[in-house]
Amino acid sequence: MTRTEIIWLSIGFFGQGLFFMRWVVQWVASERNAVSHVPIAFWYLSLIGGLITLAYVIYRKDPVLILGQSVGALIYLRNLVLIHRKQPIVNGG
Repeated sequence: MTRTEIIWLSIGFFGQGLFFMRWVVQWVASERNAVSHVPIAFWYLSLIGGLITLAYVIYRKDPVLILGQSVGALIYLRNLVLIHRKQPIVNGG
């Protein structure tokens, strides 16, 4: 393996690691609340992990995973927009 391939492989594993951690965060939050709960961190980990993984699959030129990660990133971003729109605006005083 070349140094570039090792770097990209590390990036791919890092992205997948972040993507996996979203499930751990969701599981812990659900256990703490004793109900199924999706915390905002789940969506941030989904988006960041998905975008890092997208960069990796673009490097690998895998059209199936490029499409999957691209669509996923749009959905995660949309969920974050909806969450932030729902939060009340706090006045400066």
